Amino acid sequence: MKKLIVILTGVFIPAVLAVAQPEVDSGWVIADKKEGVVVYSKMVSGSRIKALRAEYVMDATVGEIADLLVDIPATTKWMCHARSCKLLKKVSDREMYYYTEVSLPWPLENRDFVTHLKITQDPVTKILTVHSPAVPGEVAPRKGLVRVNHSQSVWKIVPVAERKVKIEYTLRVDPGGMIPAHVVNYFAKQAPFETFTQMQAEIRERRRKNP
Repeated sequence: MKKLIVILTGVFIPAVLAVAQPEVDSGWVIADKKEGVVVYSKMVSGSRIKALRAEYVMDATVGEIADLLVDIPATTKWMCHARSCKLLKKVSDREMYYYTEVSLPWPLENRDFVTHLKITQDPVTKILTVHSPAVPGEVAPRKGLVRVNHSQSVWKIVPVAERKVKIEYTLRVDPGGMIPAHVVNYFAKQAPFETFTQMQAEIRERRRKNP
């Protein structure tokens, strides 16, 4: 992991993001905006569940974000509604499979899923991209939990200055079971605010412990 961090933090560039502002005809509309976090949503053909995009400039380095994302047991400290996370298989420092259980309020059933996380970095722009789709078949279904087999999420982390990055997170998910679409859309819209706030807090705590 140390080699990965050196690679990721070696170059800082000005932020030039083609996706920084939604195109007029892209379908993305602002769903909510507060505390520096902007959440966009858009309709998806054939689905009542909206796609989500969230953007935030965080006080962190690319390496700190990467280190946090691959520290699977620590995910419960910052991911909204994450009840438990367990590493299943480590392919490399840049690729792994892990299991997550997500808590939902009564009377909804908790969800679980297996994520295939893979990190890549553009050698020119130095933008870090983390693909983390849900994948079926790695863990047998568990009683009392609804398995999520269809989820696509992508993190893009762009260094904008020393110790500052712009994060863009996109998500398309089918949570399965009998959750009304408006409930899914509401939780999806609210989750980025809690997640980014807790990510920032965890990074600051790690800095405090390891100045």
